[in-house]
Amino acid sequence: MSKKNILITGGAGFIGSHVVRRFVKNYPDYTIINLDKLTYAGNLANLRDIDHAPNYRFVKGDICDSEFMLEIFRQYNFEGVIHLAAESHVDRSIANPMEFIMTNIVGTVNLLNAAREIWKGDFNNKRFYHISTDEVYGSLGNSGFFTEDTRYDPHSPYSASKASSDHLVRAYYDTYGLPALISNCSNNYGSFQFPEKLIPLAINNICNNKPVPVYGTGENIRDWLFVEDHAVAIDVIYHYGKNGETYNIGGHNEWKNIDLIQLLCKVMDRKLNRPEGTSAQLITFVKDRAGHDLRYAIDSSKLQKELGWKPSLQFEEGLEKTVDWYLNNQQWVNEVTSGEYKNYYEKQYDLR
Repeated sequence: MSKKNILITGGAGFIGSHVVRRFVKNYPDYTIINLDKLTYAGNLANLRDIDHAPNYRFVKGDICDSEFMLEIFRQYNFEGVIHLAAESHVDRSIANPMEFIMTNIVGTVNLLNAAREIWKGDFNNKRFYHISTDEVYGSLGNSGFFTEDTRYDPHSPYSASKASSDHLVRAYYDTYGLPALISNCSNNYGSFQFPEKLIPLAINNICNNKPVPVYGTGENIRDWLFVEDHAVAIDVIYHYGKNGETYNIGGHNEWKNIDLIQLLCKVMDRKLNRPEGTSAQLITFVKDRAGHDLRYAIDSSKLQKELGWKPSLQFEEGLEKTVDWYLNNQQWVNEVTSGEYKNYYEKQYDLR
């Protein structure tokens, strides 16, 4: 396998850390450069096990800084880019849309421009892989699935910003011939997810006997994908996907939010040796999110047929693994919820 420098943006985040770990461990002849701004959701403690791997480098930086992006492209002469860095929490996008516009749109364009400038039309063995979301497609009714040909219909500042970045990646492929491809994935769950998202938030609140908030009546439906399965899909698409193509990644696990939370409550009662029904008493219905999409569901048959990927776990098994991880890593949870995790990377990398 040839030696390559691969840039992974957002590699200290939830999904990014799983992708970085997989590439560092599975491809010793690659040098993986993890670029992360280290916002609240970026945590180098997620990657302690590969901190000192000989083929791993961490660079603290902001994709919104166009000059810095050019500088690191010149320094490392990347053969590939796997772009995961993004603001991703819908509620935060409603409260502060400009932050999402800057990171998700301007940041993506900065990366595209840097790749185009440094590669200078010599696109042989180069690849720009942009990771996106199923939320760009909008909302489904009670039937049907999102395919790669589904019309874009974003309903939140977050999904609109990701839709824009998708369009720009395709435009650079069509206009400049930049060797780019895109994947759109469903909701991820698993270890190292910041506890603002539904599953880790509920686990943490149940552990601390706090209310478990559920929007509206909990009828919204999501397709859930185990994060390690997503990392495998990213690996497969990066190495074997076709430039100019889009690949949808789904878990084939549709759950109403209320049904998911009720299942989680039963699992937590069993794991914590509480009487069944104890955790369910913490469920609290709250005012629905503005522009809340009813249902997402991914058709990933293209990825399965063309590249041979399929999810390895059903949701119940993945949820058990996820709960076990959070219960066995309470120090990590406490550090991220208190902000103490920042002390780790400040000491480790002298970042102040």
